[in-house]
Amino acid sequence: MGDVWNALADPTRRAILSHLRKGDLNAGEIADKFNISKPSISHHLSILKSADLVRSEKQGQNVIYRLNTSVLEDAMALIAGMIGKEDET
Repeated sequence: MGDVWNALADPTRRAILSHLRKGDLNAGEIADKFNISKPSISHHLSILKSADLVRSEKQGQNVIYRLNTSVLEDAMALIAGMIGKEDET
């Protein structure tokens, strides 16, 4: 789960995930939503893929990215459980 926390720590990666919540996008469509270089977007996507937060699929010349909702749901459930726990000391 450490890779997930590292991936979620960056605001650009969280913004990418937010865009992908609305639907699948190719790398160019994701890059168009940001004022940073395409290689930087590619790096962020690589980190999100390594954390298994996004999946990619080659379709012709495009790579389509989509959320891996099961990992994201697991992370959110863990956060919710941590917030909901009362101090046990």
